[in-house]
This record gives sequence, structure tokens and C-alpha cells, in this order.
Amino acid sequence: MATTPDTAATPQAGAGWGWMLAYGVLSVLFGLYAFAFPLAATIAATVVVGAFFVAAGIVSGVSGIAGREHEARTYAIVFGLVSLVIGLVIALEPATGALSLTLLVVVWLMVRGVLELVFGLRLRRGKALMVVLGAVNILLALYVLATIGWSAAVLPGFILGVSFLLGGVNSILSALHHKKGASAFAVPG
Repeated sequence: MATTPDTAATPQAGAGWGWMLAYGVLSVLFGLYAFAFPLAATIAATVVVGAFFVAAGIVSGVSGIAGREHEARTYAIVFGLVSLVIGLVIALEPATGALSLTLLVVVWLMVRGVLELVFGLRLRRGKALMVVLGAVNILLALYVLATIGWSAAVLPGFILGVSFLLGGVNSILSALHHKKGASAFAVPG
């Protein structure tokens, strides 16, 4: 007796592609909105980051209080309180949160630039491109730092815009490939 596979149990290729496409279109629209209104996107991003800190603080604090015999109880409570306070400051004072996020980007660009310069100077091939990349990242860090008032107001919004836009385009392309029968989350093999 031949057995046939249960087609109801395995999803068919292409199933759900419309949802993926809708997500991609919404992400692209959010990305474009963030570019058009970077200050609003910055405020939204900092409030969301603040909310995550608040949530992490509450969960950590409660787990520390509830874990009476746990050896890291004090750590969990202190970490929870610090996260809660930082989250409330960021969420209730988005300008402060945006400034903090922007300063983190400055530090990241500066460290990355220095590492690229140091590593680039040691390369035999691709030395010039790596050194230029390092110099550009350091110059970007200095520019953001020199324009910190303006940068803090718009940089997190632009970063959010880039993320949503690229993620949306990726989701749209994946949805269209999935519609044609490709696996939704296939890893090239």
C-alpha cells in the first residue's frame, strides 16, 4: 500500500506570501516616513528604547525579588532599578535619550574607524579602501559630534528609516520569491 504525504500538514511553497509582502510595504512606508520626518522618528525610537529599558527593569527587579534563594538576587534587583530609571528618563525625556543614542553612534563610528585604520595599514591587499573607510568613519564621528544638537534630533530617525526601508525591501523581495514557490526563509546552500 503506497502512502501519500499529508499535504494539509506541510505548508505549500508560496503560502503566506501576501503577509510578507504587506509587512515589507509597511516597513518601506515607515522608512520613508522616518526620512521625511526624522525628528518624529527619533522621538518614536527613543520612546520605544525607553519602554524596552523599563520592561527589562521591571522583569529583572521582579525576578530578583521573587528569587529569594538565587545567588544573583541583588544583581537582578539593582540591574532592574538602574534599567527602570534609565528607561523612564529616556521615555519621558526623548531629547535626552536621542542625545545618548547619538553619542553611542559617535563612539561606535570612532572605534570602528580607528580599528579600520590600524587593520588597514597592516593589509597587503585592499589597504587603501580600508584606510579610506576608517578615515571616513572617523570624520563622520567628528561631524556628528560637531553638530550634536542637530544630529541628536535627526540621526536616530534616519537610522530607523534606513533599517525599515532596507528591511522592507528585503521582505518584499522575499515575498515575491516565495510567491513563485521558493521557501520563505530559505538559506542558500
